[in-house]
Amino acid sequence: MNRALSESMNPVLFIVICLAGWLNRNQQEVIEYLREEVRVLREQHGPKRLRFTDEQRSRLARKAKRIKFGKLKEIATIVTPQTLLAWHRRLIAKKDDASAKRMGRPRIKNCLSDLIIQFAKENRGWGYGSIQGALLNLGHDVSRSTIA
Repeated sequence: MNRALSESMNPVLFIVICLAGWLNRNQQEVIEYLREEVRVLREQHGPKRLRFTDEQRSRLARKAKRIKFGKLKEIATIVTPQTLLAWHRRLIAKKDDASAKRMGRPRIKNCLSDLIIQFAKENRGWGYGSIQGALLNLGHDVSRSTIA
């Protein structure tokens, strides 16, 4: 029966199926190794809560979003699936939040602002153009309206 089945099957299809099975087995072995590695790290760390940076939370949340919630329950061991999804929601909300974006030109540095004020106080007769020229001699290209 197997021989009749293999003779009637396309040889290319048979090779593809064998290759897919081998890749799947290889991926499962890698996943099992990573799970065991996480278990060992959890044992070393103990019951204390793990602390993540914002960048680490963002990376984990992006990866977790690609996986179905039920599957996350099976594989997530460092962070609960609910936490991962909450991080993802926060990441999306932060991306859509326009409050962090500043409008207009960037501000000048405080040290440059202090230098402009110092020039204005020490040289009462100088106008904006004179202060601009003195700053240009020092290597700072600042417009008259910024000095004003």
